[in-house]
Amino acid sequence: MNKTPLENWIRDKVVPAGAGELTTALLEAYQLEKIRELVAFARQESPFYRQQLAEVDLDSLHDFACFEKVPFTTAADLRTQRMKMLCTPLEQIERIVTLQTSGTTGEAKRVFFTADDLEATADFFRCGMSTLVQPGETVVILLPGERPDSVGHLLAKALASSGVKPVVLGPVTDCAATRAELLHHPSACLVGIPAQVLSLARTDVDGTIARGWVKSVLLSTDYVPEAVQVELEHLWGCRVLTHYGMTETGLGGGVECEARAGYHLREADLYTEIIDPATGKRVADGVSGEIVFTTLRRRGMPLIRYRTGDLARMLTEPCPCGTVLKRLARVQGRIDSCVPLQQGLNLSMAALDEALFAIPGLLNFSASVNREAGQDQLHLCFQVCQGTEEKVAREALGILLRSEPVAPLFQRRALAMGRITFNAAGWFTSGTGKRRITDKRQRQI
Repeated sequence: MNKTPLENWIRDKVVPAGAGELTTALLEAYQLEKIRELVAFARQESPFYRQQLAEVDLDSLHDFACFEKVPFTTAADLRTQRMKMLCTPLEQIERIVTLQTSGTTGEAKRVFFTADDLEATADFFRCGMSTLVQPGETVVILLPGERPDSVGHLLAKALASSGVKPVVLGPVTDCAATRAELLHHPSACLVGIPAQVLSLARTDVDGTIARGWVKSVLLSTDYVPEAVQVELEHLWGCRVLTHYGMTETGLGGGVECEARAGYHLREADLYTEIIDPATGKRVADGVSGEIVFTTLRRRGMPLIRYRTGDLARMLTEPCPCGTVLKRLARVQGRIDSCVPLQQGLNLSMAALDEALFAIPGLLNFSASVNREAGQDQLHLCFQVCQGTEEKVAREALGILLRSEPVAPLFQRRALAMGRITFNAAGWFTSGTGKRRITDKRQRQI
């Protein structure tokens, strides 16, 4: 098994020339030094950080425990502070990304990047993709790529510079048309959105894409259910890896290696913590919590101890690939995708994804919780392969009422099963937003 290419990529940025191999001690010393430089830089250049970090003593940042006393940055700051968070003149900003979080009122989040910030992401993409493709091969990109420096455009730019042919098709809106395009690219790697790539495979009733035609798949942009990963490998006979990242990380965050045993993180550019969402205190490795990251080298809008709202844990055992790098376990979804129920219980979109996407014929679904007759009820709307409605509904009921971790919610009467409907019109969204359970209880009178 090959070691993750990220180790050498990070070593070249962290270890002085001729100083030997990358070690945990060298990497941590580098990250701590970058943290001190970042805090000094942000406090000097940004009106927001000048106030946010006013009480931070640079001389006290001699270990990571001291850094944990530095205030968090939040999504609310990205909505309300915006320009005040910039550390470079506006004319040096190459790309502004506006993010309207689902269910959030008020101003959208905005994230600003310089040309150097964007190039750092492209550099990470070049390295991360080398696990899947080599020069001369083809990558079909099923992500937004029409705008300059969008995720698909950046990925295409990175691949082209490393001798890989990028083909940007954009998000899947017509499965048959996308499959027809794929026939022009044998042994390609696909990069796409989990539910959309699953639909691409499951709606192929004529076997247009023969088993083995697709060489590999990288899933990204949303929570990746293991059920989707397993199904794609079964249908296409290819290797499927996953990527974790968000706009705030600079799009790239971490990627699996050949071992498929957790995300190796972009540790030369990001320092990552896991905290208890309720207390804000750091948790031990192996314990689940909220992902918090600090952008170590970004200059346009650096983020210091940014609370992502994503849930995961750091793995404690070494990766089978033999790297010294840390590993982030599969992301468990978002905190705000959990709907609180009675008895202190909750329902998460990730739990529904893992349970339902394993059902043959299911392409996509939306979920909502209503309160009727004093009881919280789960309503599901499915998009399925033609003619499978009855079978999918029957299997869904069986899985939800008998399988962990959802079944106990029904058994303890914290939740009741409501209506199951079907949507034959197509995608519920463009596929690029995070999928969430809609909580309709607050809207009811």
